[in-house]
Amino acid sequence: MKNKIVIIGMPGSGKTTIGKKLGKELSLKFFDMDEYIQESTGKTILQLFENGEDYFRDIETETCKNLMKYENVLISTGGGVIKRERNIDILKEECLIIFLDRSVDRILSDVDVSQRPLLKDGKEKVIRLYEERYELYKKYADEIVVNDSDVDEIIARFKNIINDTKKVKIL
Repeated sequence: MKNKIVIIGMPGSGKTTIGKKLGKELSLKFFDMDEYIQESTGKTILQLFENGEDYFRDIETETCKNLMKYENVLISTGGGVIKRERNIDILKEECLIIFLDRSVDRILSDVDVSQRPLLKDGKEKVIRLYEERYELYKKYADEIVVNDSDVDEIIARFKNIINDTKKVKIL
């Protein structure tokens, strides 16, 4: 039985916003993977990407491993965590993985792309990323929640999945 929950999805899909509130409501320790990486390296995601995407992805893989030492946690991943199958292997072993699916239009209406290295090239880049990653998110997710409503409704959908599934046990 798994006792960790992971939220995957596009940058700007609401992973951190939903994760923080859901973690609090379920009394789970919440980790935002990008924030964890920034705190542990002392560098911003943008600075880490200056060394190349592979460099950043290596750090991300190590972070996946490091976060598995915690019990009863909710983890919001970076949007590209699914680009390395090794990351998913690490997470699948101990976590219920939920894909937070949000339309490109909703993402673009909410996100400050200047702070997102892979989105800084604008709408076309967001669309390309969505097309490139969407099937991977679906493939690796145990469950899918569509983010098409207000935060409280999305939280309720997560809680229903967590309560209904036999894959996760929160202590």
